[in-house]
Amino acid sequence: MTDKVLFEKDGRIARITLNRPEVLNAIDDEVPALLSAAVARAETDPEIHVIVLAGAGRGFCAGYELDFDRTENPLSYMPQEMPWDPMQDFRSMWANTQHFMSLWRAMKPVICKVHGFALAGGSDIALCCDITIMAESAQIGYMPARVWGCPTTAMWVYRIGAEKAKRILLTGDKIDGREAAAMGLVLKAVPDEGLDAEVEALAERMATVPINQLAMQKMVINQAIEAGGMMETQRLATVFDGITRHSPEGLNFRNRVEETGWRQAVRERDHGNFDWTTYRPIPSNE
Repeated sequence: MTDKVLFEKDGRIARITLNRPEVLNAIDDEVPALLSAAVARAETDPEIHVIVLAGAGRGFCAGYELDFDRTENPLSYMPQEMPWDPMQDFRSMWANTQHFMSLWRAMKPVICKVHGFALAGGSDIALCCDITIMAESAQIGYMPARVWGCPTTAMWVYRIGAEKAKRILLTGDKIDGREAAAMGLVLKAVPDEGLDAEVEALAERMATVPINQLAMQKMVINQAIEAGGMMETQRLATVFDGITRHSPEGLNFRNRVEETGWRQAVRERDHGNFDWTTYRPIPSNE
């Protein structure tokens, strides 16, 4: 079995790779802590100036791994049996949020390279990085905003402001790299074949700056964002994330998954032809 998160030191650059390509780099109970451990390893190495985060295989990260049939060692973020203990849910998801935020808190800059997709929890990871560069064809979004999720890092609003964040989170739409760059969600989008070269050029340029200079600039910029109440917003978002999975609509969605399978239930949710009071698809007029 391969390591779920890889770490490589390449001169002044640390390369961290999400490495579960067989499940589209889905996030399980171990990945968040492994990610923050890799960031800590880069942080304590006096020769590393910059961190580059990427995903193995067909895309960056497809979000949380969802396994409704898991009876032994159930995933901590799956719905509980009712009555629900919100603080049990909060503890596990808050821990994950803090692991993702290790990318933000690191004193060394983190560049995220997104190819293929950064979806749901995968978008949380990508948007916690200092700079995100996407392939033009790559897709980013938080589809569980339609039902069954709230982005616990709340980074959408801090990246693009209230109105554009609402445009994404009140629809659950995915957008491609071009649109993400146009709205300022990511630094830029480049042709797919040029993604590696673009990220490498930026990382190598940053790596020529002294580590203490990089740290000071990042800390000043982050402080301006954090002063707006980021921690409080993330706490609220994490509580709401648990509620979305245990609300009437969230439980109906789970029932639909168990009835039809994950792919079909998600297709119905994301296309919008679903009656949440009966958890049945709305009949087509065709």
